[in-house]
Amino acid sequence: MRRYGPAVLLVLVGAAILRVSLFGELYLRYVQSGLRPYLVVSGAALVLLGTASAVMTTRVEDEHALDHEHALDHDPALDHRDRHEHGDDEGPTGHGHGPAGPRVAWFLTLPALALLLFPPPALGSYSAEREAGRRADRGVGTFPALPSGNPVDLALGEFGSRAVYDSGRSLEGRTVRLTGFVTRDDDGTWYVTRLLVSCCAADATTAKAEVRGAPAPPVDSWVTVTGTWHPEGEPGSAAAWPPVVDARSVGRVPQPDNPYEKR
Repeated sequence: MRRYGPAVLLVLVGAAILRVSLFGELYLRYVQSGLRPYLVVSGAALVLLGTASAVMTTRVEDEHALDHEHALDHDPALDHRDRHEHGDDEGPTGHGHGPAGPRVAWFLTLPALALLLFPPPALGSYSAEREAGRRADRGVGTFPALPSGNPVDLALGEFGSRAVYDSGRSLEGRTVRLTGFVTRDDDGTWYVTRLLVSCCAADATTAKAEVRGAPAPPVDSWVTVTGTWHPEGEPGSAAAWPPVVDARSVGRVPQPDNPYEKR
C-alpha cells in the first residue's frame, strides 16, 4: 500500500484545492478572485497526476508479479531464496523504507486531509494586531471628491487614506458606512478592521478605524458602522492614525464571501 503514498498525496492536495476554488468561494479567504482559474487548473493537474501515478504503479506491480510467477514456474526454489535473502519491505526493525519510502511519509497526508475537510478560516483580529504598528509613509496630498449622497459606502483602506493623508479633508461633513470585523485593545478601545491583500493572504496589511460612541461587539464579529469622521492630528502625522469614526449606528452583518479588500 505504501507504493501508492505519493499518488494518494497528490490526489488529496488536488482535491483540497478544487474544493476551495471550484466548488465554492472558500478560496477568497486565501487569494484574490483573479487567481481562481490558476487554482482550478493546478488542482485538476494534481488529481490527474496522482491518478496517473497510481495507474502506473499498479501496472508495474502487475508486470513484476507476472514475471515472478513465470520465474517460479521454471525454478520453484526461487521463492525460498527470495524470502531468505530479502525478507519483507520493512526490514528487521519494522521501519524500513521499501520502494515508496518510509511509512512515516504517510503522515504527510494529514495536512492535505485537514485542508480538504477543515479549510482554515480567513485571517482575523490576530493578524490585524500583528501588523497594526507598521504604516507606510504615503505622503500627504489632495484626494478626489467623494460621490454625492449620504451615507457613502467606503472601503476601510480608502477611508483610512483619506482620513490620514488627505490635506483637502474630503471626509469632513460626510456620513460614511464602513464594513469590517471587530478588533479591540486591552483598554477597551475597539476598531472596525479589514485586511488588505495584493495577491494572497500572506501579504495582508491592516486598515482599521477606531469606533467611538457605540459599545463593542464581540471580537472577530462582522459589523457595518455608520457615522462621521472625527479628525485627529495633522494630516500625515502619527496622531492621525488610526482614523476615528463617531458611530451613529452599528449593525452585525455576515462575513462577506471575500473578506479582504484589494490593496
